[in-house]
Amino acid sequence: MMLPFPKESPYPRALCLWEPEKEPRGSVVISHGMAEHIARYSRLAQALNGAGYAVFGYNHLGHGDEAPVKGYFADKDGWGKAVSDIESVTAFAKTRYPKAPVALLGHSMGSFLAREYVLRHPKGMDALVLSGTGWHPKALCGFGRLMAGVMCALGDARAPSKLLDRLAFSANNKPFLPARTPCDWLSRDAAEVDKYLADPLCGFVFSAGGFSDLFSGLWTLSRLSRLRTLPKGLPVLLISGGADPVGGQGRGVKTIARQYREAGLQGVQVKLYPEARHELFNETNREEVTQDLVAWLEASLPLAKGEDA
Repeated sequence: MMLPFPKESPYPRALCLWEPEKEPRGSVVISHGMAEHIARYSRLAQALNGAGYAVFGYNHLGHGDEAPVKGYFADKDGWGKAVSDIESVTAFAKTRYPKAPVALLGHSMGSFLAREYVLRHPKGMDALVLSGTGWHPKALCGFGRLMAGVMCALGDARAPSKLLDRLAFSANNKPFLPARTPCDWLSRDAAEVDKYLADPLCGFVFSAGGFSDLFSGLWTLSRLSRLRTLPKGLPVLLISGGADPVGGQGRGVKTIARQYREAGLQGVQVKLYPEARHELFNETNREEVTQDLVAWLEASLPLAKGEDA
């Protein structure tokens, strides 16, 4: 089901809603990854529907067929606007199903936005799922932000930046050489990789302005003192492929889990899938991943208000 986006947007956007047949036991808001779109999560959404969950999704600013400029968030504070979109969709989910607890599922770039969202709105979610996330040291983020700022100053911030794209992604495929395609790092499933490559709404080069927002957002996430604001009882699940370069083959994922635990969070779980790559929900073991996600949601989300234990 397509609904009007629940907040003012710089261009027309839609909210995608997948609903179960019965009253949902919970809601899941999906924050998709970089240079892709929400329709790629339809298979996951339908599986979650089958388990009794309503699913809310949308295309981030600069993504999807409705975006006038691919890979560009906004003229000012694009990262903040993208985080604000999560807030608006979450509020809509709570209004539509007020008895249903809400989980936020963020993948890759969407996981970075999700991590920022819970820092800005510590009580906004009942559970957090981070897929394909990674840890980026402050110095690296600062360098990327500086480079993107220079590129914006020297040219059109809306123009695709092939230089920044190479700096950000050129190493991802190296562990899988000799590679069949430039995107083998996404999945072991060749058919899924080919679908990604054939999709005109996937794999586009981000603009210099988009990279500037991304690196600025990652730099802000590197300020670990902010983690103290998070509710100690927030359930967090980190899932990643054991061969995912974004997560440092699991090392970066474990780093984030440790940071959350050191900040006092008591319900942090990590699940690494050996040999799996970046897009777990498009991997050869995606059914296993989905089943694990459903089981975790059932165990971690509080009962709907008014529902007997």
